[in-house]
Amino acid sequence: MDIFHYQATNNPLYAQFLDLLGIKQERVQQLAHIPFLPIELFKKYKIQTGHWDPTLVFTSSGTTGSATSHHLLRDRTFYRENTRRAFEHFYGKLDHQVILALLPAYLEREGSSLIFMVEDFIEQSDPEQGGFFLYNEADLLARIAAIQTRNQALAAPLRKQIIVLGVSFALLDLAENHPGALADVIIMETGGMKGRRAELTRPELHAVLGKAFGQENIHSEYGMTELLSQAYSPGKGIFYPAPTMRVLTREITDPLALTTTARSGVINIVDLANLDTISFIATEDIGKVYADGSFEILGRLDAGDVRGCNLLVE
Repeated sequence: MDIFHYQATNNPLYAQFLDLLGIKQERVQQLAHIPFLPIELFKKYKIQTGHWDPTLVFTSSGTTGSATSHHLLRDRTFYRENTRRAFEHFYGKLDHQVILALLPAYLEREGSSLIFMVEDFIEQSDPEQGGFFLYNEADLLARIAAIQTRNQALAAPLRKQIIVLGVSFALLDLAENHPGALADVIIMETGGMKGRRAELTRPELHAVLGKAFGQENIHSEYGMTELLSQAYSPGKGIFYPAPTMRVLTREITDPLALTTTARSGVINIVDLANLDTISFIATEDIGKVYADGSFEILGRLDAGDVRGCNLLVE
């Protein structure tokens, strides 16, 4: 609650949002009563708590002519350390991994928080063997084979876990062109089709990738420009949030009302790492949250459904 009161006092946009809702911050004493700021506002306003100069601005991808989100970053070191802790919480120390990133859509634009994060992961893990790959699938496969050969010559505790982190459409391309190539690797998908392919549901995507690569479980990363923390899924589309995150669901027809556990709703996220911007974000993702804090994403709100609270600050 301390972060809520701090941001309600020191974030002008959030203070205006609360005022327009008729909510007095001193009356908000529990999480269920905190209003979550619509994520769409990152496209229209500079969201900042306190007075400081940004060291970097993360931007979202967008179709030609569409507005993109901007998230101001105060401290690069803080962001790097926070993302490392989240990753290592689920996958172990980075220096035991080799990160191979197949992220063409993200590499081809400026301001991606995902690229900034993965660059650091590669540097902290094994920069000699890890790296980014654009569309050069043959180079990626050769790198995997070389790492596997090197691993075979090492004692088990010294072997590196290979993680291929790829945007969905690029992993599908790889699955079609080289089925079976990633049988001994953690495959982690993130992002969508970025207009390159028809959208698939996550179960459909995982079924295709799992069959092609001979894997029962496809891992996933859940993050966005507006968040400084991430969630990870070891398979089946069930995500576990970083220790700095908590995920809730709200009613589709009443954005200020939370839903009960395991009932479909629209995702609200508490991200304590967003101390300097806004920690309470109402996303446009539809999902379910379970009793252990895990969650799954089921879809997205239609454009017409997200206008309500946004109109308050326009």
